[in-house]
Amino acid sequence: MVAKSEIALQQRPLIVAGIILGLGLSGFIDGILLHQILQWHHMVSSVKPLINDSNIDLNMVWDGLFHALDFGLTVTGIILLWRAGGRNDVDWSSSTFFGSILIGAGLFDVVEGIIDHQILGIHHVKSGTNQLAWDLGFLAFGALLVLLGWIMLQKSKKSY
Repeated sequence: MVAKSEIALQQRPLIVAGIILGLGLSGFIDGILLHQILQWHHMVSSVKPLINDSNIDLNMVWDGLFHALDFGLTVTGIILLWRAGGRNDVDWSSSTFFGSILIGAGLFDVVEGIIDHQILGIHHVKSGTNQLAWDLGFLAFGALLVLLGWIMLQKSKKSY
């Protein structure tokens, strides 16, 4: 049996699990906070405004599909984390794991913000006056999360 100190420790399995978890968790935060609690938007509220029962129902279905995607990403992240936990060659660093979650959460905001808010225009963070400012703030927040996560990963690499 090889001692753990003789095994080259890897960060990749933990980073991948953290990024996937971050994507799913950020989607849940977006859906719960912006869609349900604040009710600033729903998945297709710019295309089908909430002006009648049919549009409300359609938005609810799309919000549900969005949450199903978030759930799938979160479960996948948990499975990857579980699999990484069974390996002796994984470096179990909190800064690696939480930095990866921040990267995933930030990537969610950036990708979702560019695709849904800017390219497709199916919804905006908060429609109406200052709509673009809200959308750009969402993108900037996502970029900040990616940057903070990346910094945490760099610090965890220096600890080798």
